[in-house]
This record gives sequence, structure tokens and C-alpha cells, in this order.
Amino acid sequence: MTRAAGRFTALATATAALLAGCASVPQAAMHDTVIRGGTVYDGSGGAPFVGDVAIDGDRIADVGTVEGRGRTEIDASGMAVSPGLINMLSWANESLIVDGRGMSDLKQGITLEVFGEGWSMGPYTQAMKDEATARQGDIKYPITWTTLGEYLQFLEDKGVSPNIASFVGATTVRMHELGEADVDPTPRQLSRMRALVRTAMEEGALGVGSSLIYAPANYAETPELVALLQEAGQCGGMYISHMRSEGDNIAAAIDELVTIAREADVPAEIYHLKLAGKDNWDRLPEVIAQIEAARAEGLEITTDMYLYTAGGTFLAAVTPPWAQDGGYDALLARLRDPATRARIVAEMRRSDTGWENLLRLAGGGENVLLVGFSNPDMKGLTGKTLAEVAQMRGVSVEDAVIDLLLEDGSGISAAFFLMSEENVRRQTALPYMSFGSDAEAPAAEGIFLQSDTHPRAYGNFARLLGKYVREEQALSLAEAVRKLTALPAENLSIRDRGLLAEGKFADVVIFDPATIGDKATYAEPHQYSTGVRDVFVNGVQVLAKGEHTGAAPGRFVHGPGWTGWPDGGACR
Repeated sequence: MTRAAGRFTALATATAALLAGCASVPQAAMHDTVIRGGTVYDGSGGAPFVGDVAIDGDRIADVGTVEGRGRTEIDASGMAVSPGLINMLSWANESLIVDGRGMSDLKQGITLEVFGEGWSMGPYTQAMKDEATARQGDIKYPITWTTLGEYLQFLEDKGVSPNIASFVGATTVRMHELGEADVDPTPRQLSRMRALVRTAMEEGALGVGSSLIYAPANYAETPELVALLQEAGQCGGMYISHMRSEGDNIAAAIDELVTIAREADVPAEIYHLKLAGKDNWDRLPEVIAQIEAARAEGLEITTDMYLYTAGGTFLAAVTPPWAQDGGYDALLARLRDPATRARIVAEMRRSDTGWENLLRLAGGGENVLLVGFSNPDMKGLTGKTLAEVAQMRGVSVEDAVIDLLLEDGSGISAAFFLMSEENVRRQTALPYMSFGSDAEAPAAEGIFLQSDTHPRAYGNFARLLGKYVREEQALSLAEAVRKLTALPAENLSIRDRGLLAEGKFADVVIFDPATIGDKATYAEPHQYSTGVRDVFVNGVQVLAKGEHTGAAPGRFVHGPGWTGWPDGGACR
């Protein structure tokens, strides 16, 4: 062997040994995305820590110190990293049809919109489709689906940025079988209503939602609601309710919710907990005691809220329920009849009615702000108070309500100033409290600028993290994140979301705790919140440095009874 050949053989032997040694050392993983060096709030409510989050496909691959590299690397130094936020009460069910980005919520870190406050986008009859189409406001769309599951799948197929889920509406189920009349269901009708709930649960609904201050929802009596919830409970669903009263009769309303939870054997949540009307503001301690007594009994009673002192609903809600018997056209007919109109006005002025008189609870027309009209000729009244319009026209506030409803032909969106700021602040700290906007998810552009909205549509969640966490220290950031993520996910029985943990879906938000905050006001509501930099939905980045990426990875998030689960779902 020549000297050169010997050197070659030795080199080859050394190289082989080196390669063999390398093969025995684990290779660092390559991930799709690694978020580096952020302060991780994992959703559990525990202490935050500085670390990394790795994403592979639509799942979280690792949380902590990630050794591998990412095809995309994001520096989150100085930022908070949390699970995607859950909007427990969203009315983005129509706005997402025309703009699937959900910009006002996305810019606050919302990655799941939960619909179904009494009304849901199915199940429909053809008559219900026709009526819903006729009542559409600025947002117009064809109704091409029939069931709730078909609607949610329609949104996913169309393409939306956030995930979507829904309760089936008790009102919708009632209208499907009974129309809008103040009648009780026969046993056969109730059986069909139960079957509609069962179908919705098998399609992936989260449970049954009610909204009991509005007609025709408030025509339903407690046994009817118990029957529907028994059906939902057999599929692992829960009850969630805008209760029959949030004012003078709130104790009885909570009793009804607790009764339904107990008799149907389901968890129950109070939508947007509040004490409406100044005379009721000092009753918060007794309301909390009532809720906590039920929880101590072993019932799973939770609450959610928005963070403003004004509620938002339709002006038509200030008319008595009997006047709305039969639907909106029947209400307009009664308003046109002089004798019936006089009776309605007289009842609107009484303080001892058996229904939730929002005009009285607001303290008068000066505390009712007109937000949205369907009639283009009336949009000039947007932003005026009801008292201002009454004065302009030289009529009483009650007559102004009736005239406006007749002229617009729709319910008219309005903000009612009903609540105490101190109560809002105190409620944020309740350990069983989560949060919902009770609003659509508009963009500050295009068709959405044709009407005003409540500022909660743009600011509810950033307001929690800015005003109530950073500025007022009503609760810690870790606890606020828990209430925006893991708590609602657990209450809703949603699988694999709400936590930053290996194997969970990669819904992730990167935000700046020092700058996050709301900007929207009642006078200028179409203003995005600040502080959220990046958002991932199912592992796909939908917001990058505050700008939308064009991605639409949102999915229909199914409830526990969905028959498509590998285990067949919870229905029994």
C-alpha cells in the first residue's frame, strides 16, 4: 500500500466513525413555526414563564425551551403569548358572511366566535327563511342552508379567519314549530322541538341558548325549556341564557336558570351578567350569593359579561311582549291602531309591569342612544339619543319610539345605559366569569360604516386586558387570560382548545401587555383596538404585525354530541 493510499484509507475510516457518532446523537426537530422568547400565559391561570411555542401543522408541538428550529421563526421578546381568545357571546353570524376576516375581534386576539343567544342560524322552515330575508338590514345574503350544522359548515367552506361554534336557539326551535304566537306547545309539538335540539346537538351544537326578555322567546315557560335542555343534556350540552330579567326580577330569573340546570341535569351559564337599572345596582352581593349557593350545591353555574355600562339591543324591545305576539308585522299593525297604541304607550310608562321595561330601567330617553336603522332615510338620526329625537319632533319619548319603529320598519339598534361601572369592575374578578362582546365582528370599512355599532364590537376584550388588568388591577393578567381561554373552553366542553400545551390546536395570540387597549367610543365606535401583534388559527397565521394575512383557516368547532367524533360523540 502506498503512503497516499494509506492516508486515504485512514481518512475514510475517520469519516465513517464521525458519521456513525453523529447518527447516535438525536437530531434537532424542524418545526413549521417557532415563537421565541415570549412570556407564556398558557391559559391555566398559573404563573407565566419566558419560553417558546412550537407549531407543527394545526397543533402545538412543544411549549417551553424548543431546541429545534422553525421554518418560520417569530421573535416574541417582551410580548405575551397566550391561547386564542374565546368570544362567549358573538353576533358575528351575519358579519362573517360578508367579511370572513372578523377584523374587530381578530385584532383583539379572538380565535373562536360562539353564536346562539336565543336565535341561531337554523333550523329553519321556508317561512322562517323568507321572514329572515325580508328583515335583513345593511348586510344582505341568500339563505342557502336549513339546519344549524349546515350554516356552520357553509361558513367554514366559504372561508373565515376565526373558528366558529354555536348553541341552537330555543327561540329558533320554538318558531320552527309554533311560529311567533304566545301559545304553549302540545305534547306532539314539544316532541318535535326536542327532536330538533337532538339533531342540532348531533350536528355539533354546544347546547341550547335562550333570550328570555324578547318575544317570542319570553312566551316559553320553564317546563318547555327544561324539556329542550334534557335533550341537549343527553348529548353533553349546556344551557346558556339571557335571563328573563336582569333588573327588578333578577332573583326570580336566576332561580329559573338554576331550576332548569337542576331538573335537566346540565351546566348553565348566565349571559352578560348585569344589574340593570340604578335602583338595582346595590344588589350585586345578593346576586353573587345566589349564584354561589347554587355552585355550592354542586350545580355548574357560570357567567359571562361585556365591559360597558350600556347594553345593546333593539328599540322594539321597549314595547310590551303582548304587543309583539305574532311577530314584527303584528307589532306594527298594533302600533298603527290608535286605541292599541294608546294602551302600549300607557304600559311603557308604568313602573309595575311584569316585563323587562328597558326604557324605564335606563332612566329615560336621554340614556338611549340610537345606533342603527334599516331605512336609509333615517340614518341621519344615528348617534342621537331617543330624548333628542323626541324633542326634535315635539312628541313624548314613548311616541317617538312608536313613530321610529313605524317609519323604519325594523327593530332599530340602540344602546341602553343601564349599569354601574363599579359593578362591571367587581364582576371581572369573579372566578367563574368569562367574556363575550354581544356584538358582530365588523371591519372599519365598507358596508359596516353605514351604521354605528356598540363600542364593545371593537373593544371588549382589549378593554379587559388594558383597563381592568393593567390600569385598574382588578385581576391579574394570568387570571384574565384563563377566563378568556381555558375557562370558556372547559365550560363549552370543547376538545383540545383553550390551553397552550402539546397536542392542543394551535390557536395562539402574541400581544403587548403594555399597550393593549380599546379605542372605540359610543361617538366613534369603528376604531380598532391596539396591542395585538400576531394571531394564529389552527396553526395558520392570520394576523402578522397587526395586519391581516388573507388566510381563512377557521373551522366549525363541534360540540360534545357531534356524531363525527372518533368515539361517536356524547349523545346517548
